[in-house]
This record gives sequence, structure tokens and C-alpha cells, in this order.
Amino acid sequence: MANRRGNPNWFSSLQPIPILVTEFELQVEKLGLTREEYVTSSQLRRWCYHNRNRCYVPEWLLDEWGIEVDALFSGVA
Repeated sequence: MANRRGNPNWFSSLQPIPILVTEFELQVEKLGLTREEYVTSSQLRRWCYHNRNRCYVPEWLLDEWGIEVDALFSGVA
């Protein structure tokens, strides 16, 4: 009988990677918006403005609205 090396069940022991949802994605889902509706939503814009330094907001959306993130909170400074 040949001496086999390693764990023959190495792949079956892997756990699935959990999918993490951001606060932004939760807010979009709560408002029932599609990606095309992001820019025109005043409620989403208000939420993004108030949470821009605390939660992830896509850069393209911040640029579209002209909202700037404070460098002090972004980790850039």
C-alpha cells in the first residue's frame, strides 16, 4: 500500500465565506432603489451626506452629488 501524504479531506473542511453587506447597501434596499435611481433619490442623498464619514458610500455617487468626505475621518490624513 502506497504512503499517501496530506489530508485527503482538505477541501471538504472549508467553510463558506460569509457575504458582508454594507450600511449603504442596507439603506438602498430599505429604500427599494435600483442603481439607476441612486442619483435622483433625495432620501439616499440625505443619508449619504449624514453618514459620509462613518459608512461606505461609493465614490462615484459622492462625486456626482459634490459631497466631500472629511480627510480627518477617512484615514487619508
